Amino acid sequence: MAEIQFGVWNIEWMNSLFEGDPPQFKAGDTKVRGPRKNNTVNDRIADVSGVINEMDLQALVVVEGPNRVEELQLFFDRPEINGDWKCAVQQSGAQSVGLAIRADTGAFQDPPFSQFDSSLADQAPLLKEITDPFLMDTDRDDLDELHKFERRPLYTEVHLVNGRSFRILGVHLKSKGIFNALEWAAWWAKAEGNRKKLLAQCYQLRSKFLDVYLAENATKDIPLIICGDINDGPGFDASEMKLMASGVETLMGSIWKPTLTMGNVLYDGLSEKDQNSLDFEDLYTASFRDPIIDGSYMRVWIDHILYSRNSAGWVSDGKIWREMPDGAKIYRKYPDGSDHFPVTCKITLD
Repeated sequence: MAEIQFGVWNIEWMNSLFEGDPPQFKAGDTKVRGPRKNNTVNDRIADVSGVINEMDLQALVVVEGPNRVEELQLFFDRPEINGDWKCAVQQSGAQSVGLAIRADTGAFQDPPFSQFDSSLADQAPLLKEITDPFLMDTDRDDLDELHKFERRPLYTEVHLVNGRSFRILGVHLKSKGIFNALEWAAWWAKAEGNRKKLLAQCYQLRSKFLDVYLAENATKDIPLIICGDINDGPGFDASEMKLMASGVETLMGSIWKPTLTMGNVLYDGLSEKDQNSLDFEDLYTASFRDPIIDGSYMRVWIDHILYSRNSAGWVSDGKIWREMPDGAKIYRKYPDGSDHFPVTCKITLD
């Protein structure tokens, strides 16, 4: 049996730590983007490293990561980070999605993973095709709109020491956030537009890739995780009610194709009472100031680990890291880490 601890974390503007070619870290006292206004390179390195070490993972998908694999590898090669790590990045402009595998744990083969570049037709033909700009009628007006993925997904296969493997689709989908002041009608128009883009991305991934992956003989028996910052939670917000669709639920699959639906490890961990009532109040993975109501904070569940159902019980023990093992709040102990909380689970494959 092979068992690993797996996680996904939006580390927020990690690419701002680096400069140059070959890459290097910016000067330690340089102010960079992050969860606080005045965080420096050294602050961010210390706090991100601290969180990673305390989680004690064997595999981590990094969202809002650096732009090049050399940069992510440079970070995980630092002496502050426990272990020997091997990294991959799906280059996709700024804030790409990456993967780090801790190779010194005895849990993986050598090499520990294979990457399929989703920008190359000879490595990931279907994924490349469906993440190119595409047309879709998202508002049922019989007119197709042009959509695109801001970041191509990371697509890898992890090789466990016992010969089993699983695949990862790491995503960072369209943000619904509006970060500038707008007249009220313009605000609502932009909010609805953002949701149309997000829904289009989710539907494209589900109908054109996941339905195929989970049904075709070549892949249907290879366990799959799709994880990352999906920028959506269950149910409809005010704008989604007009569109009558939810991004994350679209991605999880249709009730008409139950064998192709995906599980959600954080939902699995809810009590029976909360599952029955669909009470997700405690499942929030990011917290931020309300842009309208001063002094109020919004709590949202937008970071997910979804899994295929082709291997029973292979993903379990979902957790949101809002507290560290010593009971300290993550945002107090590591204030320069991120504005997102990491999400982790256990992967077990016989």
